[in-house]
Amino acid sequence: MADEGNIISDLNLDQDPLANGEDTGPQIGLISQYVKDLSVENPNAPDSYQWTEQPEMHIDFNIGARSLAADVHEIELKINAASKTSQGTAFAIELVYAALIGMRNVPDEQAHPFLFAEGPRLIFPFARRIIADAVRDAGYPPLMLEPIDFNGLYFAQLQQRQEEELAAGAGQA
Repeated sequence: MADEGNIISDLNLDQDPLANGEDTGPQIGLISQYVKDLSVENPNAPDSYQWTEQPEMHIDFNIGARSLAADVHEIELKINAASKTSQGTAFAIELVYAALIGMRNVPDEQAHPFLFAEGPRLIFPFARRIIADAVRDAGYPPLMLEPIDFNGLYFAQLQQRQEEELAAGAGQA
């Protein structure tokens, strides 16, 4: 057993806890998650079940966030998935999956990446399952969406914006 003198980090367990409401450390928590909107279209069934042509899949997604109160934010993950061939649309799924996020004592420079990268990463597996189930329930093999690198996309968009702002600034000079 290790001696107490060999503790790697001091957890300050001997300190008295702060009174309610005086905790100033940053806190983020998932309050709830829910389907905000779900649309399943199967316009050419049952004929589309007989189509032999390989369908072309179109997958689009968008992320939105808004503040509902000082410490509560809503994240919306919008996913559109459509399967089309030259014969027509086999199915079209539109999902808006949302989550309520509680944030306290989090600076804006950390809140924004959480709301637009980390939060969507946390709720994506649930949205993915809903899409797969909806496609299966429409009579097709489940559509298993590949994982999305939300952090990579977030930083790529930030870099693109910075480059656009630099180009716009250089054009005005």
